[in-house]
Amino acid sequence: MRFATAQPPQWPSPSSVSGMMRIVILALLPAIMVSAWFYGPGVFFNIIIAVIAALGTEAIALRLRQKPVTATLGDGSALVAALLFAFSLPPLCPWWVTASGMVFAIGLVKHAYGGLGYNLFNPAMAGYVLVLVSFPDLMTGWPAPDIGDLDYQRPGIGATLQYCLTGQFPDALTLDAIARATTLDSVRAGLGAMRTMDEIRMNPVFGDFGGAGWEWVNNFVAMGGGALLLLGIIRWHIPAGVLGGLLGMASFVWLLDPEISPSPAFHLFSGGAILGAFFIATDPVSSPTTARGRLIHGAGIGMLTYIIRTWGSYADGIAFAVLLMNMTVPLIERWTRPRIYGRSA
Repeated sequence: MRFATAQPPQWPSPSSVSGMMRIVILALLPAIMVSAWFYGPGVFFNIIIAVIAALGTEAIALRLRQKPVTATLGDGSALVAALLFAFSLPPLCPWWVTASGMVFAIGLVKHAYGGLGYNLFNPAMAGYVLVLVSFPDLMTGWPAPDIGDLDYQRPGIGATLQYCLTGQFPDALTLDAIARATTLDSVRAGLGAMRTMDEIRMNPVFGDFGGAGWEWVNNFVAMGGGALLLLGIIRWHIPAGVLGGLLGMASFVWLLDPEISPSPAFHLFSGGAILGAFFIATDPVSSPTTARGRLIHGAGIGMLTYIIRTWGSYADGIAFAVLLMNMTVPLIERWTRPRIYGRSA
């Protein structure tokens, strides 16, 4: 006997992969728009190229693995990886840098391990680290933020598109003439030159806490992350661990000597700390499944980010920290798995 069934009157849960990916994309869009407002339209070109490369690579990989192509492409996981990867890149970035990173992320990091649900590392961050190490000079294309009080002419849509397609600017302009150091780079170089934080912060690209443009971008990233928490797409443990680990170490060192140590707020509102806490480290495939494991995983990412920023070779360390902690997930799972009732271990 078959019984008639109907949808309950409640709001439908986005429990499917495609539903969750759709909400993640919507939560990220306001921050992308704000980034384009302050840093120009390059982020849109990066997204277009990353999406084409991600979907094309995924379709080829699925075809080679004799898996259904249309249904898997429709789950949105490759699209989310492309958005996060493109959003992390400098707005001035040639197309081959974006495409090579995305082909590596989807073709090797995701499908070489078995596809969605089996990848050990976060594909977007693995692709980002690849291009950061392979094309260090081309990963410096950050223009100054459009905050109205800087004597700086940012390249327009045409010049940005030409650089994206050819790697060259019109009128003999060069990337060195247009790009500016990020606030993380400025602090790193300033402290290396024995300057104090008060002297470094005289640079007009600094805002109240961190970079003038990045403060606003990170505000919208945090709002998108808060929406993911409220909708139950992510849980609080990993964001709390990441931000707690980063702010804990930054506060301790800052209290020891605030003249030569960036404030905790600077670390929070500069670079990709908030993006990593809410959108990247919370990848359910490459993070632990237990609550204690998520806290440990997040805290490790936060502390490693601070260590790399302060004593490492790169200005921002969120991508390296995520990949390093991805490697520890099996061990964290072993330590934090719940004890079976009636057994001692």
